[in-house]
Order: sequence, then C-alpha cells, then structure tokens
Amino acid sequence: MVIKIHTMESNYTKIYSGNRFTAQRIEEKLNEVGIAPIIKDESESARLAGFAANITGELEIYVREDEKEKAMIIVRAIAAQQKD
Repeated sequence: MVIKIHTMESNYTKIYSGNRFTAQRIEEKLNEVGIAPIIKDESESARLAGFAANITGELEIYVREDEKEKAMIIVRAIAAQQKD
C-alpha cells in the first residue's frame, strides 16, 4: 500500500508534530479508539540513510482526513494533561 502524504491528492492530514514521548501517547490513544495513525520519523529515516547529523527526535502524526476531528480531541486532551 502506497500512501502519498505530501501531495494534494492525499487523504491524510498532519495532526501533531513534536517530541517522541507525546507522539507515542497520542498514537496509543488513537489506536484505542480505532484510528490507525501514520507516524513519520525524519530522524530515523536520516539515521538509516546515514545522515545522523541534526537529529531532533521529533515525530509527525498523520490521520485520515475523515478522522481528523476525532483525533484532534485526543491531541488536545493530551496537550492539556501536559500543561497540568
């Protein structure tokens, strides 16, 4: 299965970009409610390609456009928990 994330034809939208810990919490909660996110890890891709410089460890999470609203509720809830 090929998923084009950076094209206008994509049915996926980015809902989060940030640290690995928070991304993993979001991914877990999304899976719990039946949303299968796509996780983009540029640092891992760079490492595997041999370009280990400037690795920030940030991840991006994408979900299908029709699941965005439900997913954003989860992202906001986790963000609010971190502020407490």
